[in-house]
Amino acid sequence: MCEECRARGGGRMECSWKTVLLLVCASLGVQYTAIRTLRDSLSGPCQGAYRCQSRHRGDSRWATSCDDSWAQTDSPRKHILLFATTRSGSSFTGQILNQHPGVFYVFEPLYHVQQAFTNSSSRLRRSLDRRALLGAYRDLLLNLYTCELHFMENYIRPEPQDHVTSSFFRRSSSRALCSPPVCVETGDKMSPDPPDETLCAKKCGPLNLTSASASCLSREHVAIKSVRIPEVGDLRTLTEDPRLDLKIIHLVRDPRAILASRMIAFSDQFRAWKIWNATGRQPRYVDLSQITSTCKDMAASAGTGLQKPSWLHRRYLLVRYEDLAFSPQVKASEIYRFVGLEMHNRVRTWIAKNTNSNASSPSEWNYRYSTTRDSRAAAENWRLRLGFDIVRTVQNLCNDTLALLGYRLVHSVAELRNLSHSLVEQGTFQSVT
Repeated sequence: MCEECRARGGGRMECSWKTVLLLVCASLGVQYTAIRTLRDSLSGPCQGAYRCQSRHRGDSRWATSCDDSWAQTDSPRKHILLFATTRSGSSFTGQILNQHPGVFYVFEPLYHVQQAFTNSSSRLRRSLDRRALLGAYRDLLLNLYTCELHFMENYIRPEPQDHVTSSFFRRSSSRALCSPPVCVETGDKMSPDPPDETLCAKKCGPLNLTSASASCLSREHVAIKSVRIPEVGDLRTLTEDPRLDLKIIHLVRDPRAILASRMIAFSDQFRAWKIWNATGRQPRYVDLSQITSTCKDMAASAGTGLQKPSWLHRRYLLVRYEDLAFSPQVKASEIYRFVGLEMHNRVRTWIAKNTNSNASSPSEWNYRYSTTRDSRAAAENWRLRLGFDIVRTVQNLCNDTLALLGYRLVHSVAELRNLSHSLVEQGTFQSVT
């Protein structure tokens, strides 16, 4: 007890306001030091597979705590997520990131998580399954962004032996996974999108996840493409994680075009739709829920992004596939500015080569994930393939989504087939938050 309090005597002891203020400041100082120490111990630059994080650049404390292999880079590591839905042009868009020599790109790693949950013998309630699945998705993304590719072993089936697997989904779509140090055989000359999905494995052998992690660490940035996360709101915990600097590229596409593409790529699942399209009569057993769900999720995500919440500030870019297809160099430059990278000449060359193809080889178009195309024609072809009755049905189901994203409705067959009249409105939304 302070001397001043003793001096006052009596039943009431009262310290001066100055003494109280000093005691409060001292207490706050102790708490701040403890919190900062705990934070730094948990999110320091050398935890796991991290390099020195950009927020610690110039701080000499980290210079001694990181060995040479974790040396600071000239620019902070970028963590990029291409967030899309199935058949929205994400394979093509992902290759724009994959072509950058400093980017470690992974095509749809969440496929393995979904497969592991689907094949699980446990049957939880639907709501619990969804929460568990989303939690597993986020955990895997976090580990991949920190180059801990061994974490994939929890989901790859059959389980890798000695960190080696032949079952890595769409490995051929990643230049890094088909190039040194992962693959010594081919150098870096392999086509990024070979029609033969087994080509990379034939040239490189099974994938060594230890070598893949080393390849990830040797590149400055990590980009991941996924179509399995329903809404952008499901990514909030990752955007707020201090260990990441996550940038989300939200790729959307006209739902009518998405449906047309799915009918070709997944013909068995969309058999009833194909019958409807061929006959002009709607079968009684057509499942409308999938396209309805797609539109709902797409609108919810775009609505969240365009509201500009603080947790998405400077982390969200909305890109329409049609805009990218019509002006690939311009939109690619916008994407690279958003993520904070220079667009390498190899990216420009790839775009020029892969957006002006006349698709003279039928095998290229028959390949489900082909990224070689006349991009403008690819964005419009659905208007020549899809029956008007189906188009009208999708418009009724997805009217709000179409309006939000700036896609015009058609009211007749003639209007649908008239390709000189664009169905993509210009300047309808602010795409960057």
